[in-house]
Amino acid sequence: MTASSQRWAVARLGTAQTLAWASSYYLPAMLAVPMARDLGVATPTVFAAFSVALIVSALLGPLAGRAIDQHGGRPVLAGTNLLFSAALAGMALAQGPVGLFAAWVLMGVAMGSGLYEAAFATLVRLYGQGARGAITGITLIAGFASTVGWPLSAWMEVQWGWRGACFGWAVLHLLLGVPLNGWLPRVQPPVQHDAPDAALQAASGSASAANNSTTPPPSTLRATVLLSFVFAVTWFTSTAMAAHLPRLLQASGTSLQTAVAIAALVGPAQVVARLLEFGLLRRVHPLMSAQLAAAAHPVGAAILMVVGGPAAAVFTVLHGAGNGILTIAKGTLPLVLFGPAGYGARQGLMMVPARVAQAFAPVLFGMLLDGVGAAAVWLTTLLGVAALIALWALRPVANK
Repeated sequence: MTASSQRWAVARLGTAQTLAWASSYYLPAMLAVPMARDLGVATPTVFAAFSVALIVSALLGPLAGRAIDQHGGRPVLAGTNLLFSAALAGMALAQGPVGLFAAWVLMGVAMGSGLYEAAFATLVRLYGQGARGAITGITLIAGFASTVGWPLSAWMEVQWGWRGACFGWAVLHLLLGVPLNGWLPRVQPPVQHDAPDAALQAASGSASAANNSTTPPPSTLRATVLLSFVFAVTWFTSTAMAAHLPRLLQASGTSLQTAVAIAALVGPAQVVARLLEFGLLRRVHPLMSAQLAAAAHPVGAAILMVVGGPAAAVFTVLHGAGNGILTIAKGTLPLVLFGPAGYGARQGLMMVPARVAQAFAPVLFGMLLDGVGAAAVWLTTLLGVAALIALWALRPVANK
């Protein structure tokens, strides 16, 4: 495919991902309170339904990845727009907790087959080993999902109520999401791709060997377990910070107004870091950029705990930058370590622990924050150090 056609594919997929994230992952932040009030349930009940959706998405990920490996991303992603629309309409029509949970279960099916992991698999199916730049490209665009989604959800809620907001997002999936994903390029039947770099073969085993054997080579299994752990840790930390960062900064000594303002730096920090990945860091191995990114949160947290409130902005920027690059690493590391063959199914399987960790992160970190205050950040710091060690553990195998 030409560079121009790839850019158009990235633009369409990135826009569709912005819509998908804004109307699912970022929806409860704006609508959970009015939704709970109108349905007569506690606000945590709405977030519990959201957690159920995340667990459902974890279970569906490998199946969606396998479907994309076989048929390409166009039919799968366009189908998820219909699922997103149905789930949102179900929420708008819910009259109690049963309807609410049913709608979020359907949303989980859509999320499991329609967010980043499916988009990454789509790009790998289209471009093979050349998908790294395209993966970065869609994360640059969709990195603004909260920037677009939160104000739009709030505006629709003011204008039409939370039910009208859900209906509004449902219509956008039909009018915008389906055409965007439906215009993605067609794919040819699966072919045997080139194997990964020789140096990485030893770390992960070839994709063809993994596909032709019921028992993966030890090096492949080892790399899979390590990456699954890294992804679980980073998704836990990312979700915990998304839910509790302003409270954490307040506990560290900042005012509410200052904490909210500083927390808003996460988005810009993610985008700047992704631009850095697209420019300077694209010349280095993805494993090295992932190691640098994994170190960012622990370093920032250590500074925050030593200095306190005055270091809140430093911590927030480092966390956001690290999270921005690690999001890309979730797509690029499986590609360079295992190759493009069977990418979707393998990545979907590796993300199962991450989705489960994500589902429990807000509750667990919130309880810890209530109990020990700002010291709760030491949990994510230790997890970040463990993730860094896991990433470094891949290197000795690669050098054998």
